[in-house]
Amino acid sequence: MARFPTSPAPNLLLRLFSSNKRSSSPTAALLTGDFQLIRHFSAGTAARAAKDEKEPWWKESMDKLRNIGISAHIDSGKTTLTERVLFYTGRIHEIHEVRGRDGVGAKMDSMELEREKGITIQSAATYCTWKDYKVNIIDTPGHVDFTIEVERALRVLDGAILVLCSVGGVQSQSITVDRQMRRYEVPRVAFINKLDRMGADPWKVLNQARAKLRHHSAAVQVPIGLEENFQGLIDLIHVKAYFYHGSSGENVVAGDIPADMEGLVADKRRELIETVSEVDDILAEKFLNDEPVSASELEEAIRRATIAQKFVPVFMGSAFKNKGVQPLLDGVISYLPSPNEVNNYALDQTNNEERVTLTGSPDGPLVALAFKLEEGRFGQLTYLRVYEGVIKKGDFIINVNTGKRIKVPRLVRMHSNDMEDIQEAHAGQIVAVFGVECASGDTFTDGSVKYTMTSMSVPEPVMSLAVQPVSKDSGGQFSKALNRFQKEDPTFRVGLDPESGQTIISGMGELHLDIYVERIRREYKVDATVGKPRVNFRETITQRAEFDYLHKKQSGGAGQYGRVTGYVEPLPPGSTEKFEFENMIVGQAIPSGFIPAIEKGFKEAANSGSLIGHPVENLRIVLTDGAAHAVDSSELAFKMAAIYAFRLCYTAARPVILEPVMLVELKVPTEFQGTVAGDINKRKGIIVGNDQEGDDSVITANVPLNNMFGYSTSLRSMTQGKGEFTMEYKEHSAVSNEVQAQLVNAYNASKAAE
Repeated sequence: MARFPTSPAPNLLLRLFSSNKRSSSPTAALLTGDFQLIRHFSAGTAARAAKDEKEPWWKESMDKLRNIGISAHIDSGKTTLTERVLFYTGRIHEIHEVRGRDGVGAKMDSMELEREKGITIQSAATYCTWKDYKVNIIDTPGHVDFTIEVERALRVLDGAILVLCSVGGVQSQSITVDRQMRRYEVPRVAFINKLDRMGADPWKVLNQARAKLRHHSAAVQVPIGLEENFQGLIDLIHVKAYFYHGSSGENVVAGDIPADMEGLVADKRRELIETVSEVDDILAEKFLNDEPVSASELEEAIRRATIAQKFVPVFMGSAFKNKGVQPLLDGVISYLPSPNEVNNYALDQTNNEERVTLTGSPDGPLVALAFKLEEGRFGQLTYLRVYEGVIKKGDFIINVNTGKRIKVPRLVRMHSNDMEDIQEAHAGQIVAVFGVECASGDTFTDGSVKYTMTSMSVPEPVMSLAVQPVSKDSGGQFSKALNRFQKEDPTFRVGLDPESGQTIISGMGELHLDIYVERIRREYKVDATVGKPRVNFRETITQRAEFDYLHKKQSGGAGQYGRVTGYVEPLPPGSTEKFEFENMIVGQAIPSGFIPAIEKGFKEAANSGSLIGHPVENLRIVLTDGAAHAVDSSELAFKMAAIYAFRLCYTAARPVILEPVMLVELKVPTEFQGTVAGDINKRKGIIVGNDQEGDDSVITANVPLNNMFGYSTSLRSMTQGKGEFTMEYKEHSAVSNEVQAQLVNAYNASKAAE
């Protein structure tokens, strides 16, 4: 056999490749001795070339990146879990508790108010490294008043951990958070926390998740003991028992499965395989043929099903007792997607907002979304999720929403309220920039494309307060605070009451507004007086009414002339629009240039209904005819005609008042059930569900917000401090005739008093 040099000369290579083209059969190549050389030479080079072609430079770093959020009902242990995650990944070196009993408080609750109240108010971002994988984490609030923080986080995340309490189970906010995850198509794993607590029952919680959240889920772990006997966990995939030793559970020790649990483990593993095989064809084939399923095959099937959002793997543990957090981190790496496994879309503004699939590669044009703003120590801090391309310090970027060209002065990675300066960030990463003026939801590009990311769903505020600074000198700081909070939080609105001249702040509930008033006092040193909370009522119409109005004014010189004819009618139930205007005039009875002024007039009139002065919604206005004057018609004349036409026909359309109705979930000891239910009825609430959970009754009711002020105090006194409740906005619905009469009389009396 001829011996070949390890590095053939270039001319020999040419001969070899050309001879290979001529002789397509392997036999011919072998005869000339070329085939072996080609194989020898190309084994390394061609394979490397193919690998480079398939896998660009950024592929590996993207595969090893996870963007996750931790969301749950209030008090399920999200922040405690994040604290443990940071400890085990080496980001912090000692563990502090949430309520800050040691005077420090959890790392992710950086705001003084959060540490005092023991709740999360703002979502906080951090990053850590686990087994060579980089993980960006956002810890979100559980309280319904801060629901926008959860919306913002889920908008930009690729995966999430849904934390459920093993005692409380699936609670009202768990359902809300899960709905938000579905809206943004976020794959998730569930973590049943607090297995060390009295009354812990993970199997009950798993069944609730299947029933209430419609999760296709199964446990991937079985706990060894519960409550004070909770010792460790059995991994159903690798069929191993794990125990947690050391002062903070940092030493994970594998051991044998207790003999009395082998039957349960076999059953639960079979249940897991069966549940996954229902949504994964590859595993289904093995399961139906009764073939053994290896750990790696099961892991791959769970990953495929989780990323496709067809399955939710359920982990267990106790974050407070430092058990089960490390396997959860492994689960995040194993089952949640990397940024390039998620489909993200942008809207092309140059092509009629057509949906464009983003490649998610750092090689493409820059596309980044500002999803959260904060007033930092050095000016506005803007959190960005980079969807495509690379952003570098010193680069010029374009705000697509405003068209402004901005330089990136400083780029940082966040660790709660600490920052680390970085030079660049590529697609898939979550970073923050300083000194960039923008609004929440703005999209940034490098100028080569004009894409915007879809906006997020912002709920309407349901409650208002009148606020004013105690001292007149602090007016500047006061308005500065309100402007900042409005920019940071889309659910926080500020307006002026045109009648009283008071500043009105609106938000998602009592706690939401209390927190902002407190923040004005602490962060801006402005004491503010607060008026009685005011509910955001709405008005609407219930039947069709015609209008035909002529606005005519002659006062020397050019007069005013405008006539509008048409009708108003309620929009069909379930309509997404709140106000519709339609021009159905045939011909040129009114010149088309005046139509926008007429629409503007109707919109303005609908801002304040004649019943109690609140906005009118769910109505459609149709313009069918009208008249114009060659000299006296103007935009102002037609706008005034529309306003008066609306006021005249409004009463004929049988208007009603709509009030915000809240979905209230109460958890009270059974002995107080009767008293609490009676009180709900007194508040004109409708009880829609009543479940038993151990010694507690869980009551679900729809109650008008106007009747819920000061409810926490009454509930405490009715239940000897043992009852708890959560409430969230459900819908606006019509009030009874009696309540409507009361509200109208009160409104008329207050107007007369002025």
